[in-house]
Amino acid sequence: MLPSDDFAAALARFGHAGFRPGQREAIETLLGRGRLLLVAPTGGGKSLTYQLPASLLRGTTLVVSPLIALMQDQVASLERVGMRATYLASTLAPGEIRQRARDIANGVYDLAYVAPERLATSGFRSLLTDLDCPLLAIDEAHCISEWGHDFRPEYMQIGEVLPLLPKARVLACTATATPVVRDEILARLGLAADTPQILRGFARPNLSFRASEIESKRDRQRQVDAALAEALGAPGSERGCAILYSPTRRTAEEESQRLLELGWAADCYHAGLPGSQRETTQQAFTERKLEVVVATNAFGMGIDRADVRAVIHLGPPGSLEAWYQEVGRAGRDGDRALGLLLYAPNDFPVRRNLIERGSDGIPPSSEVVEHKWNLFLELMRWAEGGSCRHDAVLRYFGDEDETLEGCGICDVCVEVTREDSEHDPEEVSLVVRKALSGVARVHGRYGLMAAAKLLRGESDERLTRSGLDRYSTFGVLRDRSEAWIQRLLRRLVTAGWVSFEGGDRPVAVLTQVGRSVMLGEIPPRIVLPPTRVRRGVAQRTAARAPVPPTELDPVGQALFEALRAWRLETARSAGVPPYVVSADRSLREVAMLRPRNRDELLLCHGIGPTKADRYGEAIVALVREATP
Repeated sequence: MLPSDDFAAALARFGHAGFRPGQREAIETLLGRGRLLLVAPTGGGKSLTYQLPASLLRGTTLVVSPLIALMQDQVASLERVGMRATYLASTLAPGEIRQRARDIANGVYDLAYVAPERLATSGFRSLLTDLDCPLLAIDEAHCISEWGHDFRPEYMQIGEVLPLLPKARVLACTATATPVVRDEILARLGLAADTPQILRGFARPNLSFRASEIESKRDRQRQVDAALAEALGAPGSERGCAILYSPTRRTAEEESQRLLELGWAADCYHAGLPGSQRETTQQAFTERKLEVVVATNAFGMGIDRADVRAVIHLGPPGSLEAWYQEVGRAGRDGDRALGLLLYAPNDFPVRRNLIERGSDGIPPSSEVVEHKWNLFLELMRWAEGGSCRHDAVLRYFGDEDETLEGCGICDVCVEVTREDSEHDPEEVSLVVRKALSGVARVHGRYGLMAAAKLLRGESDERLTRSGLDRYSTFGVLRDRSEAWIQRLLRRLVTAGWVSFEGGDRPVAVLTQVGRSVMLGEIPPRIVLPPTRVRRGVAQRTAARAPVPPTELDPVGQALFEALRAWRLETARSAGVPPYVVSADRSLREVAMLRPRNRDELLLCHGIGPTKADRYGEAIVALVREATP
């Protein structure tokens, strides 16, 4: 371990008077244990955890990063503090790449950034065999996971490179990684299950998280305008800037033009625009010439503007991880900022269709489809949830230590409304089973709108033509509004009891678990939508009904970690990703419910007869060992 004086001198060299929370612990763990998986939010100071050791250790530290613009900025910053640094990327001329590679081999540099695809070349691997490398840092490490939100195949090369650097310490850094993704990172890199994992700085108490369902394009525009007025004031007020994330390029162009006409200094950014135009927009944003950028998710990587007062999503991204990474670009100066997620009823079937299409015209496997669908459902569960949004995010990422027990500024904490009466478990069960029976009637034929009309008892040509208006299910929830029934049905989708199939014209289907809930074989742990709704910029509809437990006690947390270690070893033995063995949500429910036999295990989310037969004995044994 290095003396404190060395740390102090290195900090001063980088222009810092002290460490941010968790930084010193991370550096000491890395230097002492030689292995570390660090999860900290964007802008949380992860780069110092490898740059500072690189300035102190003998040899050339290698940093794997997919962001060429970030490499360039970091190298320039390191050179300003007197460190010898460089980078290798495809944007360099071949001759320049060869010269820099020779200099790296000769030990000219203290630190070198390399793009992940560089690891696949035989020339670079040959260079590594004789390199004096004290540290290999992997930035954006979640990209190594096939089950994460931003998988990049070239990251799969990293595990093959590590044996070429047997003396190097290894640091894997990421801003967003759930427990199952963290476990896969360790598996792909060949690191031991007891590799230290540090989660720090996930709580963003200065951000007001909000989610609001929109009813129309006009409603979306109204909410955007109100949020911008709240965060930035009027155009030209010089109170900072905002980023609007759009699900499509067309919407990005239309919305940026609308805001421009309203007087905002606004521009558009997406991958379909010429490179020169994208560069001009990004530079104008960095130089504070723009107040609003409306963009697809192509914008923002490597952006470090501290005065972003609002991040608004015009539609939901594919996962809670993707949303949290993007919304985390707000409020980096520590001042109050808002993150608003807007979503609509048709987002569910649209997202399902996009997932099934895959990319490059190659349909993904059913396993990948279901995993990505579940990632999206986790985001929508968060959007529809009834607890503090900050705490829900922290628990999702497994950062129990930073939960706030209510942040006081998210829309759930501020705008929550009380229903006329609380729902008891029997009422919840009855209503949910009725709703699922409606879905069972339209199963494989129609969508959720038809199911809502069936339950409400509304006349509809499709129901009449198919004779569904003659069943006892017709009008079984006629005492509820159609809008309320639609909200309930969407909650059934996020619970995993209803799904979609059918491509461009998706229809609703009852899942196997949904059928079990409908038949009363599994209790429905769900909160019914509220019967009264208040609207505003931060619309929130949540009931003060009994909420299923989401927080683990100390015994449950220890059991959850034991189950993770078992999952990692089981996945390695079978040669499959950890998610194939079990999802985080399943392990968390096991840790909460603590099943003592197979029948009780089947009550846990995502554990059906096949998994119970395959893994049930091992899981129940762990439960019994943890809770004698």
